Amino acid sequence: MAQVKAGDVVRVHYTGKFDNGEIFDSSEGSDPLSVTVGEGEVIPGFDQALLGMSVGETKEVVIAPEDGYGERMEELVQTIDRQQFSLNGIEPEEGMAIEMQTPDGSIPLTIIDLTETSVTLDANHPLAGETLCFSLTLVEIGA
Repeated sequence: MAQVKAGDVVRVHYTGKFDNGEIFDSSEGSDPLSVTVGEGEVIPGFDQALLGMSVGETKEVVIAPEDGYGERMEELVQTIDRQQFSLNGIEPEEGMAIEMQTPDGSIPLTIIDLTETSVTLDANHPLAGETLCFSLTLVEIGA
């Protein structure tokens, strides 16, 4: 039976959960995720877990932060003066995801705190620092 190797295009159903069992993402009810194994299209731990799987196989895998979205870095959290902050007429809200344009492209940010005078922005990935648990079911190995 064929097993997944680097460079294979595979289709996989997945459910991602936190340590407490709360689901943060799932392909259930939609098409399986298509990924080229070893190309960096998914987090390293997910990529690594696919290697050696066979069609129809289900695997449970726990991915540490360093093999997921990395550790949280406090230097990626910044508080700025609210008067320097503009969303083109949209009122900022805590938890709002925004993008900041830079000469090198856009950076996704999350507003994590808001006061009358300041806005605190976080450039960490929302899943940074989290241990992630995935259930993977290999649906297909393509070319």
